[in-house]
Amino acid sequence: MRILSITAQKPHSTGSGVYLTELIRNWQDMGCVQAVVAGIYEEDYADFPEHVKFYPVKFHTTKLPFAITGMSDEMPYESTRYCDLTPDMVGKFRDRFHDVIEKAVQELEPDLIVCHHLYLLTAMVREWYPNRKIIAVSHGSDLRQIKKNPLEREYIKKQIAKLDRIIALQNAHKKDIREIFGVADEKVYVAGAGYNDKKFFRKERVKKPYFQIAFAGKVSEKKGVFSLIRALDNLTFAPDQLKVKLAGGYGTKEEYEEILKLAKESRYEVEFLGMLRQSELADVLRESDVFVLPSYFEGLGLVLLEAMACGCKVVCSEIPGVTEWFRENVPGCRISFVRLPAMVNTDEPMKEELPEFEARLASAIRAKLMQKEEEYPNLEQISWKGISAKILQIVAE
Repeated sequence: MRILSITAQKPHSTGSGVYLTELIRNWQDMGCVQAVVAGIYEEDYADFPEHVKFYPVKFHTTKLPFAITGMSDEMPYESTRYCDLTPDMVGKFRDRFHDVIEKAVQELEPDLIVCHHLYLLTAMVREWYPNRKIIAVSHGSDLRQIKKNPLEREYIKKQIAKLDRIIALQNAHKKDIREIFGVADEKVYVAGAGYNDKKFFRKERVKKPYFQIAFAGKVSEKKGVFSLIRALDNLTFAPDQLKVKLAGGYGTKEEYEEILKLAKESRYEVEFLGMLRQSELADVLRESDVFVLPSYFEGLGLVLLEAMACGCKVVCSEIPGVTEWFRENVPGCRISFVRLPAMVNTDEPMKEELPEFEARLASAIRAKLMQKEEEYPNLEQISWKGISAKILQIVAE
């Protein structure tokens, strides 16, 4: 099968980028002939398997003189919010992607086009190629984007409804997709997410004279990082008994500076590791006791799988759909889910409820740190190989 994968974002810098990359890697192993179109900067690298042809769409250039469009309001790299696009910028976006995608289509003659995110570029691709088989993977952030942002909303809805198949990460997203886009139930399938067991795995733990907490993701308010740092104040360990490591890029510089300031005020050592390669993140997870994801909104949180695979006990905010997916798909899962504060606009917590949320978060962290028993969830069925094969099977139906 010849497959063309398309995303408007950087291909390796976010959860959706990992999803795209892993599908490509596994389809390559299955003998598929592939090409990729993605947004990048001139200095970026593209780490795809050999023989996968890459068609870059370069931003901050004469033809696209602005930053890469970000599916979230804050991305872990310089980005333009979709809500800030002017008609002229949308026109340039459309023209440049059309030229690059048309070149890829002509050279590859794909049997299948796989778009990532149910949003503007996917709608355009459906419009441009009405007679080709096109499916799209929703990563959750696209659903939040179309709810909040009126940009080309009716156009996007109309075109997304014409897709041949839609892949959701979990059941709550499937329900949202049906309601937002008015698509029939039989068009939407749940595929879940996987993890790379060649990079994320257990090793014998080395005893340390202190506990270590890890976080990985965008270091931002909406990922709950402010709440995580404030929650540390509710812990009663001595300053030298606990270390915190935060891995990931950040959103706005102003917000990041506020987070740095808050971390400096903590009585515990908080280390900012920046963006890490997967192998580097795995090393951090293997040396950590507890992984914490206090996010206010997630697609599925595949980093939770990676943390569990490395032997971490896990604390996570109780995100709709995520709790159910892990309980249904990961036998022996013992994630401690923490009830979120009431939310506004899907990912903005009510400020007055944050202190209670942070107290609950601290209580869950403390319990996991003090738990002597190791956890061994069964992750055998959660593989990228299985998910990649499942998507091709869905397409064939």
